[in-house]
Amino acid sequence: MLNNSIYKIRTISELHELRGLPRPEHPLISLVDYAQVKHSTKNNYISWVHDFYSIAMKRNINGKFRYGQQEYDFDEGLMSFIAPGQIMNIVVDENENKNRSGWILFIHPDFFWNTSLAKSVKEYEFFNYNTNEALFLSKKEEKVIKNIFHNIKSEIEANIDKYSQNIIVAQIELLLNYSERFYQRQFITRKKGNHQILSRLEEVLTTYFNNENLVNKSLPSVQFVADALSLSPTYLSNLLKSLTGLSTQQHIHEKLIEKAKEKLSTTTLSVSEIAYALGFEHPQSFSKLFKTKTNLSPLEFRQSFN
Repeated sequence: MLNNSIYKIRTISELHELRGLPRPEHPLISLVDYAQVKHSTKNNYISWVHDFYSIAMKRNINGKFRYGQQEYDFDEGLMSFIAPGQIMNIVVDENENKNRSGWILFIHPDFFWNTSLAKSVKEYEFFNYNTNEALFLSKKEEKVIKNIFHNIKSEIEANIDKYSQNIIVAQIELLLNYSERFYQRQFITRKKGNHQILSRLEEVLTTYFNNENLVNKSLPSVQFVADALSLSPTYLSNLLKSLTGLSTQQHIHEKLIEKAKEKLSTTTLSVSEIAYALGFEHPQSFSKLFKTKTNLSPLEFRQSFN
């Protein structure tokens, strides 16, 4: 394989072969001991795309993990969730830690056919988070996840019968629900970093709306704000909802209305001029949003100061 290339892995069996692992017990699902996974520094600049889900919990890793445009170092008790079709890259340290440990669960979407997770798996938004938004586990939480992995492993290695799929799917659903709970805990307990994000959000929006050339731009998108904060749009909105009750889009609107009120009360600009200055393409859209948020039209708001 050439450096700077993208390598697509279509099946779990192909992945096992590539990583020097025994053939999987089941073609559509596999739970791998991370200590047994073989990496090579010669593949450090290759990006990988899997056609299946990956749920990993890893410890003591010397290396970096790139996911989209984000990069971070592994830390203790850390989980990551990757959906099919997403590009990732693993950069292995030449002196790789021999004490690395953990589990990686690979699940092909076909395994979910005719089960409760066939559609609902897409509702777990952490599959769209960036790697720097991974889940950090307490000792107690890690024990819970390990027990679920153990149950899945035992069922995969047992003789397959008509109950196997439903039992494994139930364990995966339990794993995802616990992960969702632990993410909500993380939003709350990592307050310092999260409130720094709130401060940075305020700075990004203030700078954007104070830009004199905004008339030649447009309203800031959720993607723009997320990129400015080096976060995924989904993680940012979920974090903000947890902290403030408002999504990213609602925060954008709150800042926009704040600037609109300032211009309406301190300048003689027309409503249309203010709309264009705030990045609206159509003044009617500005007036509609303003009234929705304040129960007053822009002119009614201005008149209240006279």
